[in-house]
Parts: sequence; C-alpha cells; structure tokens
Amino acid sequence: MKNFKELIIWQRGIQITKMVYQQLKNIPREAKGELGPQLIRSAISIPSNIAEGSSRSSAEDYKRFLEIALGASFLLETQLIIQDQIVQENDSDLNKLLLLIGEEQKLIMSFIKKVAQSIELEALGSTVLAQSYSLEAQ
Repeated sequence: MKNFKELIIWQRGIQITKMVYQQLKNIPREAKGELGPQLIRSAISIPSNIAEGSSRSSAEDYKRFLEIALGASFLLETQLIIQDQIVQENDSDLNKLLLLIGEEQKLIMSFIKKVAQSIELEALGSTVLAQSYSLEAQ
C-alpha cells in the first residue's frame, strides 16, 4: 500500500475539489440543480480514485484507478466549460480552476506512464526469471 496523501496528484485533487465547492457559489440557482451535484461527484472522484488505487496490490489495478481519476478530471473540465457557457460571466476563479485541472491531467498522465513502465519491467523480470528456471530444468 502506498501513502496516497503524499502524492502531489492526490493533494491537487483535494485542492480542485475545494475550489469546485467554492465555484458552486457562483452558479445561479436554476443552473445549480442539475449541474451542481455532477460537478461535486466528478471533483470528488479524482482524489478518491487515486486513494483507492493506492490500496491495490497490483500495478495494473493501480493504473486502472489512475485512469478513472484522469477520466473524472476530463469530465469535470467539460462540466465546468458547460457551466461557463450557461452563466456567461468572465470568472477568473473558474479560469484558475480550469488551469489547475489541466495541470492535474498532465501530472496524472505522467504518473500513469511511470506505473505502466513499472508493469513492463515487472513483466520483463518475470519472463527472465521463467527463462532461467526453464534453463535450470534442462
């Protein structure tokens, strides 16, 4: 098990979630009904999936949860763009939030690549180990 609280991607996910809650204060009541809960679910899903993935014993599972977190960040970005189209105000806080989400997406993608590389190395090591056992058996 990895300590997810030390991961920058998890910390950023928490920051994004807090900013989404603040952003909801700027949404008119009529738009908040449907969009508000969707924004919250998407935002919460980012750090939650990073945390859940860190509890998995296999790198494959961990990678899958990171991919879910990445998908949630794209979903949140889309929902915020829709919110911006509905509200039609030049909101600097929204722009900061969208930039932070973009940075988070890059960080998660980079982390996914590192996990994928460790999976490849693990598979390579297993292959080499299997070949050495095969040679010993001969």
